[in-house]
Amino acid sequence: MSKPRILVTRNVFPEVIDRLAQHFELETNPQDDLWSQEELARRLADKDGAFTTGSHRIDPAVLAASPRLKIVANMAVGYNNFDVEAMTAAGVQATNTPDVLTETTADFGFALLMATARRITESEHYLRAGQWTRWSYDMFAGGEVHGSTLGILGMGRIGQGIARRGAHGFGMNVIYHNRSRLSPELEAECKARYVGKDELLAQADHLVLVLPYSAASHHAIGAAEIARMKPTATLINIARGGIVDDAALATALKEKRIAAAGLDVFEGEPSVHPGLLEVPNVVLTPHIASATVPTRLAMANLAADNLIAFFEKGAPLTPVNTPAKV
Repeated sequence: MSKPRILVTRNVFPEVIDRLAQHFELETNPQDDLWSQEELARRLADKDGAFTTGSHRIDPAVLAASPRLKIVANMAVGYNNFDVEAMTAAGVQATNTPDVLTETTADFGFALLMATARRITESEHYLRAGQWTRWSYDMFAGGEVHGSTLGILGMGRIGQGIARRGAHGFGMNVIYHNRSRLSPELEAECKARYVGKDELLAQADHLVLVLPYSAASHHAIGAAEIARMKPTATLINIARGGIVDDAALATALKEKRIAAAGLDVFEGEPSVHPGLLEVPNVVLTPHIASATVPTRLAMANLAADNLIAFFEKGAPLTPVNTPAKV
């Protein structure tokens, strides 16, 4: 009996490729080329499954060109590169990699908050440029972290991790807004208080975005929302590009309507809005919140586990949808 045919769309850990090769006939991408959607569809035409990252969109055109496709395993907790509705209708299983990156991503979110509040990137550039010649009382004086108000928009696993770090580690007053309120037990564990979105915007000294991207959350933070924030506030986005209106944010930073921003994700990434590159009061990182070797390896292994479990046991470990029978 022939093995299922799997396309691995990006270069990943050799040990994960070796695991997959024990179960499947593989086509890999060791050069890590960024294929067009047309090239992706061509390569998927004779495949039973795919191992993807957020780089490639599984859309109706790709699905129509892939009649054998049964499962796509994303090496990410987010899956906004999937048209889940179209995949479900086409009978294609979608999976993601939750949980394994929660704590690492929460670590990074808090690191980005601190770097933004304390103007670390801005001051390092100043030092490297040879501009540091003397001390002054207000040189790169930033915002306080300990004891300040931490606002979290999106209180899933990662949001809760950030809340715990702020409340227990830095004595922060934690407020949050979410589509649904947490249980009293989780609120107590995170020392977090539920508030409406307008109150969250108005009260937060540091606002961290950790909500999933969807049509409903597109530009959830735009010019109107930024206008409700304190002029001393910082805005941190470790969620997904498109949740923030990057153009509106660049203007607000330039005009100092908020103090600073820290961004790990961007609209249209890897492109970055040019206005964000022109202002000093923003910390920019290239979508690396989950980037530790152990965590990225765990994500890759979970994506592989989903493929193996699907073909050998009939069900993946972390499904996103329940495909229609076709």
